Amino acid sequence: MRRIAVALSKGGVGKTTTAVNLAAGLAQQGRRVLLIDMDTQGQVAKMLGIQPKSGIAEVINGEKPLDEVSIEARPGLWVLPGGRALASLKRTIDRKEFGGERTVDEALVGLDGAYDYAIVDTAPGWDVITVNALFFAREVLAPVALEAMALEGLSDFTHSLRSIQRYHKELQLHYVVPTFMDRRVRKSEMILQQLNDTYANELCTPIRYNVRLSEAPGAGQTIFEYAASSPGADDYIALTERILKDE
Repeated sequence: MRRIAVALSKGGVGKTTTAVNLAAGLAQQGRRVLLIDMDTQGQVAKMLGIQPKSGIAEVINGEKPLDEVSIEARPGLWVLPGGRALASLKRTIDRKEFGGERTVDEALVGLDGAYDYAIVDTAPGWDVITVNALFFAREVLAPVALEAMALEGLSDFTHSLRSIQRYHKELQLHYVVPTFMDRRVRKSEMILQQLNDTYANELCTPIRYNVRLSEAPGAGQTIFEYAASSPGADDYIALTERILKDE
């Protein structure tokens, strides 16, 4: 099972949009996908139009089994919801004398045979939940908004990532996904070129700015359901194909 964390310390870069639509794209290609929400906001379930009663916090705390909590939101796509209960999980992890960073990895140890992919949506910032998500993951996909300070934000994140890689050598930054690309804005092209100069091997096709991507969550739908012929859908199909190419 491939374990991909969609992560960047900065907020507002399209992490949840990318996690949801990438997971949906993989499921549409016949893969069994578990989408794990590691954010206290619990936006993944809302974007898919589902209302969970419990989530990953209850699984990790031993209150409920995984198969009772995970929800098949779409054919081939299961969701392990996040939400406010993750705040209490932070306290549980903080109380551990050692090994707290592997709490999630240890709790989800039995997943490998059940799914082809685990896609992990992470919160902005850098806390014990994000660290746990990265110790669970093997690959990192970093969405980067094409705006001022984009490179600095990615550089700061990769610096923090290296502190984890010292203890978790399997973890690698495999994908950098430019988001909010607007070719009418010269700045977007300039920042994209800067990203290419530094991350040529990891750089993916940009996700263009598309109003349909911002409307789809309100309808509780993926971009493929809400606007299948939109540029947003085309771009997430291209991202899905890039990920599949590396199988």
